[in-house]
Amino acid sequence: MVPMAQPKMQLSLILLLVLVAVAVATPPGIADHPSRARCNIKKYKYCYNLEHVCPKFCPGGECTVNCVSCKPVCLDGTSAPPSPSAYPPPSQWENPPSPPPPKTVKCTNKNYTQCYNMKHVCPSSCAGDCEVDCVTCKPVCNCDRPGAVCQDPRFIGGDGTTFYFHGKKDQDFCLVSDSNLHINGHFIGKRNENMRRDFTWVQSIAILFDNHRLVVGAMKTSTWDDSVDRLSLTFDGQTVTLPETEGAKWQSTNVPTVSITRASETNNVIVEVEGKLKITAKVVPITEEDSRIHKYGITKEDCFAHLDLGFKFYSLSDQVNGVLGQTYKPGYVSRLNIGAAMPVMGGDRDFHSTSLFATDCAVARFTGVNEDDSFKGSPVVWTAEELFARDRLLHNKFTTP
Repeated sequence: MVPMAQPKMQLSLILLLVLVAVAVATPPGIADHPSRARCNIKKYKYCYNLEHVCPKFCPGGECTVNCVSCKPVCLDGTSAPPSPSAYPPPSQWENPPSPPPPKTVKCTNKNYTQCYNMKHVCPSSCAGDCEVDCVTCKPVCNCDRPGAVCQDPRFIGGDGTTFYFHGKKDQDFCLVSDSNLHINGHFIGKRNENMRRDFTWVQSIAILFDNHRLVVGAMKTSTWDDSVDRLSLTFDGQTVTLPETEGAKWQSTNVPTVSITRASETNNVIVEVEGKLKITAKVVPITEEDSRIHKYGITKEDCFAHLDLGFKFYSLSDQVNGVLGQTYKPGYVSRLNIGAAMPVMGGDRDFHSTSLFATDCAVARFTGVNEDDSFKGSPVVWTAEELFARDRLLHNKFTTP
C-alpha cells in the first residue's frame, strides 16, 4: 500500500506547484481577462505602442497609459492602486520598458576651457531641454532660469521670480521694450469656458532693433511630428533658410552681428544679436497628455504648436519695460502675490500692442536707430497689413504641408 501512495503524493505536489505558478503569473491587481491599453503618442519612443494590462481595481477594468511614466492609469484618474507591498516585484511577472536614453548637452563656449565640450546629462526634473551653464559647468533646465517664457505662458523674470501672464488669444503683447530693443509676442489660445481667461501660448515673437526686424514663429500644424521642422524665420522681411543639421548656422551678410544656429536638426534654434541679446527658441506642441491633465480641450485639427523661449540680454537700460523686461530694472519690486499657487501678472492694457510689429504699447520705450532721416525722433512702427503678408505671419494663418 505504501508504494502506491507515493505517486499520489507526487501528483499532488505537481498540481500545487502549477497553482503557485499561475498565481505568480497573474499578480494582484490584474483581472483574469484584463483589458489592455497602449501609449499612442509617438514622441515617447520608449513607450509608444507598448501594450499594458489594465489593473482590475480600475472601474470597469478600463485604463489608459501615461506615456511619460509608461504606466497604466485608470480612466477616471480617481482609483488608487493597492499598497505597493501587495504586488510582487515587477521583474517576476513582466518585462518593464527600457527607459529613454538620457539627453546630454555640452558647453559650447570656448572661452570656458575647463568646461568646453564636456558632456552633461540633463536633470530628470527638466520639463523640456536643458543647457550647460559654462560658468558653473552644470546643466540647467531651460524653462527654470531667468528669462524663460514657456508653457501657458510661464515667465521667470530677471529677478528670478516665477509668474504667469495669460494675455488674450490672437492678440499681441509687449514682452520687452527699451530704447533700441523691442520684442512683441503673438499669443494663440483657446477659450476656457470655466474661467474668465483664455488658455494661451506664445506662437511667435518679433524682435525690433536699429531699423531691423527679426521674426521667429511656430507654424500651425495638426498632428505633431518632431522630425518635421515647423519653424518660420525671417530677417528684414526675407525668409531665413537653414539646413536641417544640428549646428547649421545662418549669418546676415548685411548685419554680421545677427546669426541663427540650429540647436537640433528641427524646431530648435539659437538667435543672437551680438552685444544685444541671445534667444533660444523651440517649437513644441500641446500633447494629448498635456490636454488631458490641464483640460485644454485640444483636438487633432490643431496641436497649438508654440514657442518655448529663453532670453539673455547684454545691454538693457534702466528704463526697460514690458511683461518680462520690467523685471530687469534695477531695484524692481514685484507686485505679484508671491504666496499664490499661480502668481499672475496683470496689466494686459499696459502691454497690449496693435500688431506684432507695433511699438505702441502703453509702456513702450523704443525709438530705434534709423538711417532714414524721416524716421528720426519717432518710434518705428510697421503696420500688420504691410508686414504680416510679407513675413507669412498674417494672424497665425500658416498652411500645413
